[in-house]
Amino acid sequence: MAHIHEKMDFTTEVFIVHKNKVLLRRHEKFGSVWLSVGGHVELDEDPTQTAIREVKEEVGLDVVLDARDRRFTSVEENWNELIPPAALGRHRVNETHEHIVLVYFATSDSDAVVPEKPDDVWMWVTKDELAAMELLPNIRYYAEAALERLGTQ
Repeated sequence: MAHIHEKMDFTTEVFIVHKNKVLLRRHEKFGSVWLSVGGHVELDEDPTQTAIREVKEEVGLDVVLDARDRRFTSVEENWNELIPPAALGRHRVNETHEHIVLVYFATSDSDAVVPEKPDDVWMWVTKDELAAMELLPNIRYYAEAALERLGTQ
């Protein structure tokens, strides 16, 4: 987790959908708080690369980011339009540091999570199960939105 700047970093969050479930993880720094997969954008990568890398590192899944809002798909010399995030946010980490968060939705062909750390806690959750969980409002909203957009009928 490299910090690009002492006061603010860009990060990604990825809400991964497999069939009709979304993946949530219990964040190691915040105890019982359920979050999505994500992490810091490194100096040598763009946010879409970060999203894909963080998912692979943290849960061992290959994902496809939802690109339906992408307007231009060809690659030109010195230009590659990135997949736009589903949402953007900003939150304070501590008294001196903030994150600007790019929120992505993605799908995986597999639900076989391979956690980065053996004691990590992960859970695939249906929309009905989400309703019964105690979640931060933004996490509930994005998890439900990802299922609505990418879940199978």
